[in-house]
Amino acid sequence: MTGELNETQINNLLSSQVVGRLGCSKGKQPYVVPVTFAYDGVYIYGQTTEGTKLEILRKNPKVCFEVDTMTDMKNWQSVIIQGIFEELKSKEAEQTREILYSRIFPLSTSSTIHTYGYLQNGKVEDNAKIKDVMYRIAIKKVTGRFEKG
Repeated sequence: MTGELNETQINNLLSSQVVGRLGCSKGKQPYVVPVTFAYDGVYIYGQTTEGTKLEILRKNPKVCFEVDTMTDMKNWQSVIIQGIFEELKSKEAEQTREILYSRIFPLSTSSTIHTYGYLQNGKVEDNAKIKDVMYRIAIKKVTGRFEKG
């Protein structure tokens, strides 16, 4: 059986995942990359560095964001968001960093990702930030689909 996810199911999926795919476009050429993210019920938050993705986003802030979960080929859920990229500065960037890190770091169990040097007394130490640019995606449209076998 396939169908559409309701609002609660969409929010649950977005809140339970930390890796999504960000799609942006330079002219007629789409560009899709995996990104870590946090969702607060209103925005998708992320971080990046200078490079191809950020260059494209600054020129064309219209984005598509996709998150999914899959047990097997007959049991999956997927959410697609149409939105607007917003690069954040100053206070908003600091708040976003805290939202993102508080969501991502508790899940860091790999020896290649750890909180050492980034948290001091449970708070993100701004001068030890990982990436230069904090952003959010203002959500304009959301759709969700599923298959349950």
